[in-house]
Amino acid sequence: MTDAWEAAVEAQIRGAVQRGEFDDLPGMGKPIPGRGAPYDESWWIKSFLEREALPSDLLLPTPLQLRRRVEQVPDEVRDLPTEQAVRDFVGQLNSQIVAWLRNPDGPRVAVRPVNADEVVRRWRAEHAPPSLPTPKTDRVTVVAPRRSRRAWWLPWRRRSR
Repeated sequence: MTDAWEAAVEAQIRGAVQRGEFDDLPGMGKPIPGRGAPYDESWWIKSFLEREALPSDLLLPTPLQLRRRVEQVPDEVRDLPTEQAVRDFVGQLNSQIVAWLRNPDGPRVAVRPVNADEVVRRWRAEHAPPSLPTPKTDRVTVVAPRRSRRAWWLPWRRRSR
């Protein structure tokens, strides 16, 4: 059955060539891009990533993708509007990390969940309103030192006369 199918396909291709349907195709007679010297086995995936504007991180195994995302957390949460949005982002990332830890695949790479409180603390520090400058005054206020009252109320310590 395969021989009959292959023969039918070959007959259709020969007929199309004879009719000239493959003439004037874009790129006809030109080498396939990326197949020049030196030979690169992954030319097709690189051209696909370029053409579709996809990040090359998609080629990494899961634990390395997760490590890279953990490293990029400060940059990714910087523009989030609220503390709850930051916690939600970290929660989603942690759920992906925990899912991988339960069923690891790929190389053994240490990946730990992100501490949401630490990320929120850093986010707050970046989003804190700028401190107001203290007004300068020409007057100098002198504060007299406080007298210690400790000696008179402690029973074991009596004033000497």
